[in-house]
This record gives sequence, C-alpha cells and structure tokens, in this order.
Amino acid sequence: MSDPFVPSVTAIFVLDNDGQRLSAKYFNPIFATNAEKMAFEMRVFKKTRHNNARSESEIITIDNFTVVFRSGTDAHFYVVGDAKENELILATVLDAFRDAIAMLLRGQVDRRSLLDNLDLLMLTVDELVDGGIILETDSSAIVARVLMRGVSGGQNVPLADMTISQAFASAKDSFIKSMGNREGNF
Repeated sequence: MSDPFVPSVTAIFVLDNDGQRLSAKYFNPIFATNAEKMAFEMRVFKKTRHNNARSESEIITIDNFTVVFRSGTDAHFYVVGDAKENELILATVLDAFRDAIAMLLRGQVDRRSLLDNLDLLMLTVDELVDGGIILETDSSAIVARVLMRGVSGGQNVPLADMTISQAFASAKDSFIKSMGNREGNF
C-alpha cells in the first residue's frame, strides 16, 4: 500500500489438505495472473503443510512476504502481508478471520462446511479487509456485519438493509409497542 504507517494485507486465502484453493482474495496487484496466484499459494502450502498450527498462528517468510497461517482439520487459513508488515497485526487479522468463520459455522470449520458456506467465507473477508486495509479485528462485530445484524443483537439494522420478513417483524413490534402505550392512556 502507499502509506507505510497503515497496516495492510496483501492476500487472504484458504487451502485444503491437498493445497487446492477453497477461497482466495488478493488486495495487491503484485500477482498479475491467476496462475501466478495459484503458484504462490502452492509454494506457501508446500512450506507450511507439515506444521501443525492448530491452536496458534505460525509465521513464515516466503518470496519477500510475511505469511501467517493456522490449520484446521482439513483447511488451512493464510494471511499474507509485505515482508516489512508487523507479524502481530497479521496474526490478529488471521485470528479474527478464523474465529469469525468458526462462529458463523458453529465450530464446523472443515473443507465441506467452508465450501457449503462459501458466501459467508467471502463476506467475512470483505468485512475484515477492504482494499488491503484492515477494517475490523473483532470477530463478533465481523459476524454481526456478515449476518446483517447490529452488534447489540439485531435491532439496529437500517430499514433499507432489512429483508421483507425483518421489516414486517420490525413494523409489528413497533405497532404492538404503540398500541400498548395507547391502552395505558384510556
């Protein structure tokens, strides 16, 4: 990124146990083609596949990039930054990403669940990082945004962002509250 004082992310990707891409998003045009991106992912996977980073994040440097990764049962989560990027910030992004996915999938963070819920995976990345800039690292706030709920539990969704059933439920609640207030005035 252009501002050296703003922490940034180069890429976030998830691979399976064979090194095949489940999801990937690149925020820096360093890799011009999809083939270059997949070749980089395979190099990263080959270097990390024997590490058992299930409980904590691990850090490696490869091709002038800092890569923070964490493994699941059959899925591996990666956050890539510039070689000069702070590893703790990248680890915080990775932990927020992994924790948000675990909350959204109710702890079932495996290849099949990730593929079945690819939309939630991509929305999580979008709520976490935009254009390489880190937006949020609180996994609960990320989950609330992905599910289009207010952080306080779902009552703060703007009317324009509500589904029809949410809008009807909100109108019904408002109507019941107003009727309750009027009955007390008689």
